[in-house]
Amino acid sequence: MTAHAAALPADHPLAAPSGLPFALPPFDRLTTADLRVAFEAGTAEHLAELDALLARDLPAAELLDGLESAGQLLGRTASVFFNLVGTEADDELRALHAEVAPRLAAHSDAVRLDPRLVERLRVLAEDPPADLTPEARRLLERYHRDAVRAGALLGPAEQERLRALNAELSALTTAFDDALLADTNDLAVRFTDAAELEGLSEAEVARARAAAEARDLDGFVVPLVLPTGQPVLESLRRRASRERVHAASVVRGGRGGAHDTRPLLLRVVALRAERARLLGFADHASWVVADETAGDVEAAVGMLRRLAPAAVANARREAAELEELLSADGEELPLRAWDWAHYAERLRRQRFSVDADALRPYFELERVLVDGVFATAGALYGLSFTERHDLPVYNPQVRTFEVGDANGPLGLYLFDPYARESKRGGAWMSSFVDQSRLLGTRPVVVNCLNVPQPAPGDPTLLTVDEVETLFHEFGHTLHGLLSDVHYPTFSGTSVPRDFVEFPSQVNEFWAFEPDVLARYARHHETGEVLPAAAVEGLLAARRYGEGFGTTEYLAAALLDMAWHRVAPGELADAEPAEVGRFEAAALAEAGVDLDAVPPRYRSTYFHHVFGGGYAAAYYSYVWSEVLDADTVEWFAENGGLRRENGEHFRRTLLQRGGSTDPLQAYREFRGRDARIEPLLRRRGLTGS
Repeated sequence: MTAHAAALPADHPLAAPSGLPFALPPFDRLTTADLRVAFEAGTAEHLAELDALLARDLPAAELLDGLESAGQLLGRTASVFFNLVGTEADDELRALHAEVAPRLAAHSDAVRLDPRLVERLRVLAEDPPADLTPEARRLLERYHRDAVRAGALLGPAEQERLRALNAELSALTTAFDDALLADTNDLAVRFTDAAELEGLSEAEVARARAAAEARDLDGFVVPLVLPTGQPVLESLRRRASRERVHAASVVRGGRGGAHDTRPLLLRVVALRAERARLLGFADHASWVVADETAGDVEAAVGMLRRLAPAAVANARREAAELEELLSADGEELPLRAWDWAHYAERLRRQRFSVDADALRPYFELERVLVDGVFATAGALYGLSFTERHDLPVYNPQVRTFEVGDANGPLGLYLFDPYARESKRGGAWMSSFVDQSRLLGTRPVVVNCLNVPQPAPGDPTLLTVDEVETLFHEFGHTLHGLLSDVHYPTFSGTSVPRDFVEFPSQVNEFWAFEPDVLARYARHHETGEVLPAAAVEGLLAARRYGEGFGTTEYLAAALLDMAWHRVAPGELADAEPAEVGRFEAAALAEAGVDLDAVPPRYRSTYFHHVFGGGYAAAYYSYVWSEVLDADTVEWFAENGGLRRENGEHFRRTLLQRGGSTDPLQAYREFRGRDARIEPLLRRRGLTGS
């Protein structure tokens, strides 16, 4: 990618903003070759635009508008490309990803560290013009802060080293992602005898048979999902079958060979530590958290450690109860990690009269989406959803909805629910187009899940966890769709990492509110409403198991922090085997080393921190949950699912994106700072 690359021909699919509604990318016309040349032209165009801006002594407001308007071709290309890498990753796309990632890191450095821009930002930040709007003033502060954090104050030699570090880190995280996806696919568990799948429903067995056929294998295949815990463990009755699935899950990335992620993550940790020290921070975690709402790494880690003792104590109590069931089955003690989900589900069934398998017929995907997720957004925010069948999609499984409210169209929502081998694990929200009044753009957002696709003709029946995940990810979607900011930098979910999960966690709350459940929880064959007794049992059962859930989360969050508090040189020349030893020592030191409760993600498949954007920030889920739990209490105090409540939440928080200080926005919403007590009550941690 050079400044001398030729401009795109006028007929290139990305040469100009798409003429489709809301500038939806023309997926039906795009090829990997198109993306390659668009990256070349986009980076060159961006540098040329920057040169033109800095050649003139523009007033601050005009300079900011120019910086925000520059690089649109590169932005269009990158948004399409990185979404496709996560959902349609064939060999050609993966090869381009490996090539492009370090070049984009270098381009980002070239822009942020341009000495002309750095000096102009410094002068303006020291004495901001009085005529700047509050949002423009915040943007100026953001640009200047980002430049300093990117190394603008370093000398030439240090900047050169920083550029090399950034390029290599980009290549390494890309390689981690590719290796993890490949190993996850390779480790899908094959069973040859249907009896080994005892406990699975007919539909689940049919899916396993179809997965085997797709791989040209006899028998049955159970694909793996991203976290440690695999959904089938709840139902599988044979202990040996459960152990096989769990063993495959936890070995991902750590068994040597072509897909071993350990050398990659060790190098990532070492380079991040070196970069942090170069930038004047003790470690990578300190560099990350300084830019979050927590502000200080000790505050973030302190919260995790405050919660851990009570969570572990609760998990031990839960384990003792489950061991009684295990012993009653004549199985050998102790309770193992692969037993927990199965016996926890049986305990819920006995204690709360809740059978997860019996609930699934009431959670049919279409009804959950339309009568649950969409209807709740309509009740709170006045949104309407109209499916569009006339627009191109990047995969036939994707559905497109036009979203509007009383004031007219808002944007597009793409829904990609099903798992496939080309798609990375987990669930997420992303944007193809960001909202911006400056650019005149309206949002195009996508939700990706990894729900197993049913056999042809069968309905898609969700688990309770999948229902919650859909509501959660749609909370991120609302943050993007309802954005109303001037500058694209602040659009939607462009907020601190430890604040971004807050709106999505709030939206989870509605999934199991009785009034909302009554709308969508209906038997897919009979239309029968989920019986009141089942609703009561479901709500009670959801409160059970917080010891396990909190402990597995805290173990992952504390592991993330341990890796990213490593000092430069501390793990120099470490061998791959050191990863397991480091992980075990970190969990033991934090007091969360329970054999039966492994971390939600072990190091070798911790995509969030070694392949995604949550390095030293996985703590953000519980940090955001303080705000979430406090907000849920506000909704309860003010009448729950009311339009007035939704409008207040929209006006004070959702529509502002990153254009204002997030904690100040929260104070405006709540009338005070958030309190931690609602979170402690929710998670059964009132003794912590």
